[in-house]
Amino acid sequence: MSLKEFLYHLQYEPDKTKPQDVEVDWENAPLPYKLYRHLPVFPLPSDAPLDLTGKQGQEQEKGKPTLRDIGYFLWHTFGLAQLSQSVIEQYTGEKWESSLHLCRRFVPSGGGLYPSEMYMYLKLEELPYGIYHYDAAHHRLILLREGQLDSYVGKALGNRCDVTSCFAVAFVSTVFWKNFFKYNNFSYRLQGLDAGLLLGQLHEVAKRFDFETGVYFQFLDRAINHLLGLPEAEESVYAVIPLAVDSSMEWFRHDISNNNRMTSAELCRELPSLKHDHYVRSKKVLDYPMLTKMNEASVMDSALSFNQFGRKQEAATQTDAHVLPPVNRLTYDLAEVCRQRYSPEHEFVLEAVSLSDLAALLQEVMISYRYRNDLDGSIQSPMSRVQLFGCFYGVEGIRDGAYRYDEIAHTLQLFRAGDQRPWLQNGMSLDNLNLFQVPLSFHVAGDRGHLHAELGYRGYRIQQMETGMLVQRLLLAACASGMKGRPLLGFDVSSMNELYGLTPLGQTSLIQIPVGPCRSRSRLEGSLSQ
Repeated sequence: MSLKEFLYHLQYEPDKTKPQDVEVDWENAPLPYKLYRHLPVFPLPSDAPLDLTGKQGQEQEKGKPTLRDIGYFLWHTFGLAQLSQSVIEQYTGEKWESSLHLCRRFVPSGGGLYPSEMYMYLKLEELPYGIYHYDAAHHRLILLREGQLDSYVGKALGNRCDVTSCFAVAFVSTVFWKNFFKYNNFSYRLQGLDAGLLLGQLHEVAKRFDFETGVYFQFLDRAINHLLGLPEAEESVYAVIPLAVDSSMEWFRHDISNNNRMTSAELCRELPSLKHDHYVRSKKVLDYPMLTKMNEASVMDSALSFNQFGRKQEAATQTDAHVLPPVNRLTYDLAEVCRQRYSPEHEFVLEAVSLSDLAALLQEVMISYRYRNDLDGSIQSPMSRVQLFGCFYGVEGIRDGAYRYDEIAHTLQLFRAGDQRPWLQNGMSLDNLNLFQVPLSFHVAGDRGHLHAELGYRGYRIQQMETGMLVQRLLLAACASGMKGRPLLGFDVSSMNELYGLTPLGQTSLIQIPVGPCRSRSRLEGSLSQ
């Protein structure tokens, strides 16, 4: 199968990405977190604050964050936050199905499998400088490589970032087997989305700690994997996120020196190779040749291939546009919203949504989504590469219909009038949701070519990551508005493209998120923080 055909199946014919006659071997399932063995361990404080409403930590004004700050930051970003017990389904008699036990994190994941991992390059006074893995299972740091590595990291980013001004650099990676064992080749699409959900959560937590962040999607892959000691056949870094406290730092400078001509192979020779032992739990790890081919086709070996192609926002010409009322931004406790968030199925309850609530939700999603990245560089107010569409029913003050949200004009452009819930329900590949109980069904849309013209096959995973980042903002804003949302990929993409008229616009639907009021789910929960 060619890579082009593979991406087409991922987007439009997902059933062709996995065998239909193979059952998931749960006895061979890997752990949802990575466990390194026989390496130096540094415990993190477990008394995480129960609220995140504004600036946290940084006991020394304008100075480096402390180890305690980093511990709080990592726990709220990707730590095991809650223990949940629920009953899957009730029998007709007195017996019940076996209960489901889950360790929940504040960021969602497809199937709860969490293929992403977090690594940190830390420069703190309480720790040896070096590369660490965040052990989410034990809320601790594992030292992988000790040393002052500013120059190496800077070169791997094409000398576009002043790493010396950063107190840390985060690395978000993907472990291919962690969800391939269940979803087969479809896992490639989920891995990009999962990484994006984690990036979205990382940014929201960083704002509460007053950390400055920027995302580098373009870097020397093999050099970064070499730095962390990751076998490329098993795991690869998807995004690099420097963290700083200086708001005036230069993020995406253009380096034309000979240093920028260094290749991954040349840079890797500056550091010895690492080989660490870690526990997977799976007794047998199957091959995933298509994921390996996609990863190899996405690799960047020279900084000369790094590209900026962002465009400044421009007001679009609209017809049949509904001007939304001016509203204030949502204010909420991020920690409380994360504790309350879950992905509903049968819990949706149809209730009217006010126009002001919808306007505040849409505004919050798109404002909070804005972030620094190396695709846009220094462009002020760049145009987003993913857009928000939605089918709304029973919203007071507007007609039922399918709309696109214009964040610049704060308007809704009507594409198709009428109740679209039958269309949406017919497009579902599973019967796990009753969309007639959902007042707001959102779709994130993006470039139909998956940014291939600008970034090659790397563009697909970047598009999925940006989609995940937007989805996480939508889930948080929905919960802050008293509603819940559930990301879905089990829908007919071609049908949704027809609904919004996306194909002539050169766009395609990337994910569906029903949002609405919900009744409480029957489950027991307990916090894992002290």
